[in-house]
Amino acid sequence: MKDHQTINGAVHHDLKHDSAIKHVTGRAEYTDDIGEPAGTLHAYLGVSTVAHANIKGMDLTAVRNAPGVVDVLTADDIPGVNDVSPTGRHDEPVFPTEKVEFHGQPIFAVVAETRDAARRAAELAKVDYEILPHALDPVAAKEADYPHVTDPLTLKRGDVEEGRKTATNRIKAQMTVGGQDHMYLEGHIAFAIPGEDDDVIVHCSTQHPSEAQHMVAHVLGVPSNAVIVNVRRMGGGFGGKESQMNLFCAVASVAAKKLNCPVKIRPDRDQDMTATGKRHDFVIDYDVAFDDDGRIQAVEGEFAARCGWTSDLSGPVTDRALFHADNAYFYPHVLLNSRPMKTNTVSNTAFRGFGGPQGVVVAERMMEEIGYALGKDPLEIRKANFYGETDRNITPYHQTVEDNVIGRVVEELEESSDYQARRKAILEHNAKGGILRKGISLTPVKFGISFTATWYNQAGSLVHVYNDGSIHLNHGGTEMGQGLNTKVAQVVADAFQVDFDRIKITKTTTEKVPNTSATAASSGSDLNGMAALDAAEQIKARLVKFASEKWGVSESEVRFLPNNVQIGAETIAFDDFIKQAYMARVHLSAAGFYKTPKIHWDRASGTGRPFYYYAYGASCSEVTIDTLTGEYRVDRTDILHDVGRSLNPILDKGQVEGAFIQGMGWLTTEELWWDDKGQLRTHAPSTYKIPLASDRPRVFNVDLADWSENREMTIKRSKAVGEPPFMLGISVFEALSMAVASVNDYSECPRLEAPATPERVLMAVERLKGKG
Repeated sequence: MKDHQTINGAVHHDLKHDSAIKHVTGRAEYTDDIGEPAGTLHAYLGVSTVAHANIKGMDLTAVRNAPGVVDVLTADDIPGVNDVSPTGRHDEPVFPTEKVEFHGQPIFAVVAETRDAARRAAELAKVDYEILPHALDPVAAKEADYPHVTDPLTLKRGDVEEGRKTATNRIKAQMTVGGQDHMYLEGHIAFAIPGEDDDVIVHCSTQHPSEAQHMVAHVLGVPSNAVIVNVRRMGGGFGGKESQMNLFCAVASVAAKKLNCPVKIRPDRDQDMTATGKRHDFVIDYDVAFDDDGRIQAVEGEFAARCGWTSDLSGPVTDRALFHADNAYFYPHVLLNSRPMKTNTVSNTAFRGFGGPQGVVVAERMMEEIGYALGKDPLEIRKANFYGETDRNITPYHQTVEDNVIGRVVEELEESSDYQARRKAILEHNAKGGILRKGISLTPVKFGISFTATWYNQAGSLVHVYNDGSIHLNHGGTEMGQGLNTKVAQVVADAFQVDFDRIKITKTTTEKVPNTSATAASSGSDLNGMAALDAAEQIKARLVKFASEKWGVSESEVRFLPNNVQIGAETIAFDDFIKQAYMARVHLSAAGFYKTPKIHWDRASGTGRPFYYYAYGASCSEVTIDTLTGEYRVDRTDILHDVGRSLNPILDKGQVEGAFIQGMGWLTTEELWWDDKGQLRTHAPSTYKIPLASDRPRVFNVDLADWSENREMTIKRSKAVGEPPFMLGISVFEALSMAVASVNDYSECPRLEAPATPERVLMAVERLKGKG
């Protein structure tokens, strides 16, 4: 008898991404690879050239008369509601009618015979503007008395004034944390094909097919059942395709239905970067009170965010910044407030971590501040403030931390990375002076898993077993390169005890699984894996009942073995068994469903259990800076990350590595810059620097905590891995800070702003040298 591990693709074992070979050979098909039917037209956006103005007039005559142009769409051409706001606030028109509110805002769309013709024609519009004052960042927005784009959140526990009375030290400061462009390999794209009656099929690159479906229906003025949205795969998403695709799907669909022919819209990289939202940048005021041992007694913080011209997802993003402002630390008394500020910039949106990284980085800044103030290693301060396992375990939002393993994770990494010896050597190196200075830092992460909008914590699936024994799998999650489809297929293969190759993974489509949630919040495997397992278990239950009745054995005597089914003393090949079940008219299809248990959240009171569980990790990074130029390199990084009992260790390790590099880029080289006219100037790879292969740590050691197992009943006891390791990149930022601080003998916290570009590092070095 074969054992469990003999099936190919069992859970908890390495298995390559199901599309890996297609990816590296160029055979993976994306939306732009879909064959275009005869008569396909191409759309392109015409955008504003000012940051804030009333529209006095718009002359599109030259646009309409340009070669190859078939039509021009404005707000007047929208048959339904002129709005694509994802939160129902009705504050995000497809095209404006009276006012533009950021430089690069779409104000019309050209539809032409070719993309090039549409793109060229879009530049010919003559718009008469009445220029208005603009505010580009949260500080300027507050000074100009701009409104919040959504209601602020307050988290409070204890009494900060009382906490300060017991503290012997207090630090008040401000930190600026920059935004980040998603820089997915595949840009935004939507391809709409009209059907009969109200019907339209939209192929697109979105993380949220159901939302795109609802938005298209909303804009067309038709029911959702008339709209089908298909997503086979995306070339990256990172949150940038959660709500931002709505506009492109709407434009393509309106054009397709109006002209009764297929329409595709694909902006170039420059327009993709200027017209779509990014990670929120924050200006954070923090006030931390602590004793002489470095133990925090009270924390107060105000988190002001550049949200852009509409609410988009800024409410939940700024909420999550507050949720993670504690990171892995217990604050006895805490008061946190969000300030989601309206600005005359593109509406910022979801990005890996969803506001959490901005909260975590300020928590680490406070640990660093305390360390420098007391002359202690910041790691010592971090350990002193960790959440406890049985006490000191209540978060600012009043959830009890029940699964705390951060102490063990940090202890193991501290030992495996040889942190103490290396830090001693670095201190000795820096004491000698010289141009090249070094820094090292070990930082933790605790990240809550679940959508804070509780209703999104649900998923559906559809599983068919065909009478030849092959299996068809569909679920509501979307594949963007992270390996979600591979993991969910492994779950189904494991349930039926058949080889992975039997499972046919199919495109995500709203006509098979309805009302899906975005593939976001690191919940893709948790939700869709459980939904797929539910469907598989329904079919298995029918099969077990059939076998029990046909062979006259108890149901407990029916077992699924590798590619076989054992019924009493008899073993039958899976294919043969399925054929017999079909002949006996056993229903071999099931729709699965799952909703996350235990979670609840009351935003008005700032209390509840918004997260099902937490994922943990730690990173130790060593850097070298050149004090004459501000340039730096990452010499070594060691990571230990908690993914519970991994569904697929090799995929999870890849996620950890990629998330770290992306997080490092956010805090080092990726700088967004607007000029005084409100125009984004870093709008292409030539001006916006993501990390290159040469920027990775020279030594890069990544391990998973193989002893971990989720205490909650998640899919196979695994934990989410998409977002939590992003914050491990903070160790590089903190290590740079130590290297800078060495020029003034570590007498004060350098208070680097993020991103810590070479220019900012150099300015910090010169500032501290001037104090020496």
